[in-house]
Amino acid sequence: MSEHLEQVAAQLTHDLDLSHPPVQISYLEAPPIGVREHSGGVPSVCTFFAEGTTRSFYAALKAHDACEIGAFVLGMKPEAELGGRLMGTIGMMQKEGYLKPGEEAWVPHNPEAPKFVAYGPLGTLGMPPTTVLLFAKARSAMLAIEAAGGNVPMNGRPMCAINPILNQGAPVAMSLGCAGSRIYTQMGDGELVVGIRGDQLDQFAASVRKIRHANEVVEGEDSRRRNASAHPFTAKSPP
Repeated sequence: MSEHLEQVAAQLTHDLDLSHPPVQISYLEAPPIGVREHSGGVPSVCTFFAEGTTRSFYAALKAHDACEIGAFVLGMKPEAELGGRLMGTIGMMQKEGYLKPGEEAWVPHNPEAPKFVAYGPLGTLGMPPTTVLLFAKARSAMLAIEAAGGNVPMNGRPMCAINPILNQGAPVAMSLGCAGSRIYTQMGDGELVVGIRGDQLDQFAASVRKIRHANEVVEGEDSRRRNASAHPFTAKSPP
């Protein structure tokens, strides 16, 4: 399984011109054998996503609760101290106009939280992924949407909500990120997140390979037409 997932990771990295390996996220009921536990202390759940591009590890549920919004999205119950911090953060965001009153009720979240979550470059964990996240440039996201072959849910804040969107049925989803996630993960201004449900990964990768080839053919024809035009477009790209 790991070898196959490594091959899929290499293919997606090439076909979508990714700067970072696909990140595998696996929900677990017990600590995975042979995977190191994260030392904790991260300020956000999406920090785990970013660290998962470079190394594999797992984290217990409690290690996620420093990020009250991310913990809620993961499925932790907003009770006691966590609930107090969550309401305080929501109150601050509403006061500043970042959230509209009641908007928090519509944030996607898992109905139940996993006991443990493993993160790492796709194929390094020795287990199937629950979801896979890609930090992708705009053109790569274009190819991913075309490969998905249908309506792809798009969410913004919070970025971590892309996982429950996938877990609740979407084969492929996208997130533009949020202010916090762009700080914690150091996403570039031209990057967004593409998510794939684990059981759809092989089909998605095969579709990406086909759509990349198709785009290369179309781009070649469009380049020929542009170069042959009597009035080629010469304006500079928008800032």
